[in-house]
Order: sequence, then structure tokens, then C-alpha cells
Amino acid sequence: MSTKSFTERKNVLVTGGAGFIGSHLCDRLLHDSNVICVDNFITSSVANIDHLLREPHFEFINHDITQPLDLSSYKELDRFRVEYNGLQEIYHLACPISKRHFDDFKIATVLTNSIGVKHVLDLAVAHHSKVLYASSSVLYGNRPNRDVPVKETDECRLNHLTTRGAYDEGKRFSEAILQTYADVYGLDVKIARLFRTYGPRMKIFDGNLIPDMVLNALDGKDITISGDEETRTSLCNVKDMVDGILRLMSSPIDITLVNLGSDEEVRLVSVAQKILQVTGSASRVRFEPHIQQYIDPGLPDISRAKELLGWVPLVRLDDGLKGMVEYANSNRNLVSF
Repeated sequence: MSTKSFTERKNVLVTGGAGFIGSHLCDRLLHDSNVICVDNFITSSVANIDHLLREPHFEFINHDITQPLDLSSYKELDRFRVEYNGLQEIYHLACPISKRHFDDFKIATVLTNSIGVKHVLDLAVAHHSKVLYASSSVLYGNRPNRDVPVKETDECRLNHLTTRGAYDEGKRFSEAILQTYADVYGLDVKIARLFRTYGPRMKIFDGNLIPDMVLNALDGKDITISGDEETRTSLCNVKDMVDGILRLMSSPIDITLVNLGSDEEVRLVSVAQKILQVTGSASRVRFEPHIQQYIDPGLPDISRAKELLGWVPLVRLDDGLKGMVEYANSNRNLVSF
């Protein structure tokens, strides 16, 4: 841990900081920043940040970002001297996400992707902060040609009147709000369109692809794949994703929108076989039709990230899956359905 004083460090706010990616981001930011983590645990977990709560440069605020956030009302933040030293960066990752219980959080999702974004940007205007927004690859919709990776300049094709509209269209609307604030107030905003990410602290027992495959292997149950033997995806380890997010935030003001994800396609049946090897499981792999309203954005074109940020995913899939198996094996008895 750095020995820099409070005043020498940047003040950074992370919404959704107790979530999967957000907690890993907080870990990295603590190397040289004072970190204000905002979350309300609607779909995240205190276990993700428990190891940070005693860190002097970390402060947690239990707050719903759909309500205005007045940092001056929190006396525990006095040591960061936000009033005088400012708030240099805001990472907005807050958004209720639960594949298994999506319908339970629709209102919270649509409000976070509208009013919540406004509250974050109002803070940024007040403090002249840089803002990074964690958007999603779902904006690209289903791609007619999977052999052509999707670029940031490609058209976003969404059916906004689906049961997932609160999330899918909400992400697109959020991007529009960010760009509007950038145009009107001159804010430096960054939009990261995140593709499929996996790793430790990913929610288990929640319908997520890699955790479900790992858990089923550990329990000797069938590993179920939506699709067939040729169904493919891309998988980016959370360590690489956080590195990309940090590089995007530190980029010049003229860099706004960047895809972040793995541009290497893997067959899901191959991923399942790797998991079986790591776990030593005798589980079978079976296939079923795609789930309703399944969105397959295809592979990301990450040439902008490579050229402008000097970023490429580095974690080998074999190593990443080993870490995921270790995490799931250690935590499956601590989490209930």
C-alpha cells in the first residue's frame, strides 16, 4: 500500500463499488487514491469489500444513487477534504443486475439508468470531475454476421419494448445523457462498452454462465449450454477489464467511447471441457435452445483500445478459469439461492 498522504492522493468515487467489477476496481484504485465506494447492496455483496473496510484510504457509503448524493453530509469523508481537494474521478458502475431475478429489479434498473446517471453527472459538474460510465455490449443487439467484430461506430440495434428494456435501452439512454452533459458542460466523459467478463466475486447461484458451469461441475451436475457444439463467445478476465477501465479514464478528453472485452472467440463446449479438467468432474455437457430474448453481440473490435489505450487482454483463459473454480469452491457454501 502506498504511503502517500490523503492530500497527495486523488479523491475517487465508485458507484456500484461493492459489485463484481466495482470491487476489483476499488482494489486497484487504492494504490494511489482515496476511494469513496457507494452501493446499496441491492444485487451486490458486502463480502466483496469486507477486506477494504479497515483501509484508511477507503470509505463506504450505503446509498441509493437514484437519490441525490451530498458528499458534504458524510462526516466520515472529512479526512479526504473533498470540499477543498475536490473529486477528481467518478466511475459509474451502479446498476442492479441479476440474471435469475431480473424481473425483481426492473424499476430500480430503469431509474438507475436515468435518474441515477443524472445524479452522478450533477456531482461531476459540481466538482469538475472526469466520469467513466460502464456501458454494455448489449447495445449492439444481435449481430447478423458473427464473423465481423463490432466496432464503436456500428449502429446500435435494440428492441426497447422487451422485458429487458430497462437494462438494454437504459444503457443506451445513459450514454445519451453522458454525451449531453459533455456537450453542455464540457465534462470529460468516458464510455466503456463492456463485453462478457468473468472472475472471482462474480455472483454465483444467479444464472451467470461461467459460475453456473463451474458450480455444476463441482456438484457433479450436467453443464448446460444454451445453443449447440458450435456456440461461441468471448471471455475477458476481470483483471484485464479493470486495467482497461483505468487506462480509459486516464486517456485524453478526445477519447470517449471504447469497446473493452476479449476479441478471441471460444467455443462454449471447449470452456466446459476446460472446467471439467480443472475440477476433475465427471459431469456431462448437454445443450438446450437459447433463452428467450438472448442477445449475442458477437466479438468486439478492440482496435481502438489497442491503439489509443495500449490495452490488450493478457490473462490466459486456463488461468482465469482456475481462479474462478477456486473462488466458487470456497464460496458456494456461504451463499444461498
